[in-house]
Amino acid sequence: MRAVIVEAGAVVVRERPDPVPGTGELLVRVQAAGLNGADLLQRAGLYPAPPGSPADIPGLEFAGVVAAVGPGVERFVVGDRVMAVVGGGAQAELAIVHERTALAVPDTLASVEAGGFPEAFTVAHDTLFTQCALRPGERVLVNGAAGGVGIAGAQLALVAGAAVVASVRAAHLRKALEAFGATAVDPADAAAHGPYDVILEPIGAPNLKTDLDSLAIGGRLAIIGIGAGARGEIDLLQLMSRRACIHGSTLRARPLEEKAVAARLVERQVLPLVAAQRVRVPVEEVFGLKDVDAAYTRFAVGGKLGKIVLDIPG
Repeated sequence: MRAVIVEAGAVVVRERPDPVPGTGELLVRVQAAGLNGADLLQRAGLYPAPPGSPADIPGLEFAGVVAAVGPGVERFVVGDRVMAVVGGGAQAELAIVHERTALAVPDTLASVEAGGFPEAFTVAHDTLFTQCALRPGERVLVNGAAGGVGIAGAQLALVAGAAVVASVRAAHLRKALEAFGATAVDPADAAAHGPYDVILEPIGAPNLKTDLDSLAIGGRLAIIGIGAGARGEIDLLQLMSRRACIHGSTLRARPLEEKAVAARLVERQVLPLVAAQRVRVPVEEVFGLKDVDAAYTRFAVGGKLGKIVLDIPG
């Protein structure tokens, strides 16, 4: 098979042996794979794949067609369309995923959109509802709202009956975010629209002080990314006086059991919204596999609405 390989700080396409599914596993012929910040970190040597995942093939999410099944598989058969979050190895013509963490692709979702769905929507749903227990009528701030997780989180919070403020630096993207129903603002103005019951933070340390200043009594701050920095200072008295909570989360390295629970919740609570077209997966740009370096460059530039996706057969 052809696969994207991290090699000396760069991404290149190389031939690799075809993987073989084990017990409970699916072999998927990948059609599309979304790019994520973790891929750029892995390329830079800062975020190695967890044990059990391919060490040099990046990619946390994909969509494709089941090509073969391992012993004991019960939920899927050859030919089924599936999508999944994986620990690595998604950016290849073939990938392995345990059936318990795979999701059936709704008929309303094209392959390219499905390739950008699993990581963004699983992280957003897990963070907002499982960790932060978001309730109808609460006020939510989504920082970095034009990114994959941000736009997924904004949509899910809106569908759940929350009021959403979407913070995004690129002024030309704000109108698109408001079309979803959010109030789109410059990051410098976000605090003025608070206080917030829940803040979704994918940027990291530079936003920490403003986030804490903007929390309501009983507010929850969810840190899901540190692309702009990992170290900051916290006023513990402020945290105590607001009876606030700070949640930190990653999805990639969780054990199978936890990933399976997250997948089943997305299956029950999010996929019906996708099937009914109440939420969608905006795709900014699609690149063929041979243009993977250009895809990574485009992702790193920013200023995009939604996902950058690799068309694996391309």
